[in-house]
Amino acid sequence: MEHDIKVKFCGLTRPDDVSAAVEAGAAYVGFVFFAKSPRSLDPAAARALALTVPPGVAKVALTVDSDDATLEAILEAVPLDMLQLHGREPPERVAELRTRHRLPVMKAVGVAAAADLAALDRYAQVADQILVDAKPPKDAALPGGNGLAFDWRLIAGRRWPVPWMLAGGLTAGNLAEAVRMTGARQVDVSSGVETAPGVKDGGLIRAFGSAARDAGRVPDLTGN
Repeated sequence: MEHDIKVKFCGLTRPDDVSAAVEAGAAYVGFVFFAKSPRSLDPAAARALALTVPPGVAKVALTVDSDDATLEAILEAVPLDMLQLHGREPPERVAELRTRHRLPVMKAVGVAAAADLAALDRYAQVADQILVDAKPPKDAALPGGNGLAFDWRLIAGRRWPVPWMLAGGLTAGNLAEAVRMTGARQVDVSSGVETAPGVKDGGLIRAFGSAARDAGRVPDLTGN
């Protein structure tokens, strides 16, 4: 059975990145607002990029434990369709931000072992979507975008009451296997389409989009 695989290209920083992502069939484009990231943008730069995104492609703001003032500044400047919370925001904070800003909220949860799966269940009760990512190493400066994968068998056959997205170390080369093992229908890529941290490559972006289309035609191993 064929399924469309929706792709989120995250950490875009240049107009060419956005145009390549759109050409590759992006369902979402992500802009990072986290100073420690090599993909970080200020609101003015993000606004300029967001205004080039065509209708039908969701514009997502990735933030990490941002305070209210920071979020207000971002949302006032940038036309956005979704917030992605990639820090240690508790479920109560997720629910609060959904209500306050009246935008869908995606919560990222890091996974390294079976014990991490309970958090996915908790956040699925309060978020509009969950992003299942690889848990960063303890000494990592970034909560995501580290190019690491986790053991996809941990979530094989698991489902939640909200849409979910697979992230962590995905590339055009391993995407089909990841989709087949997890049954993911949405995927997120950042470092997997870069030639250096924060430097996207149009060819890699297009290759990932092509791999996503091909992966949608490969039967998964989860019985879905």
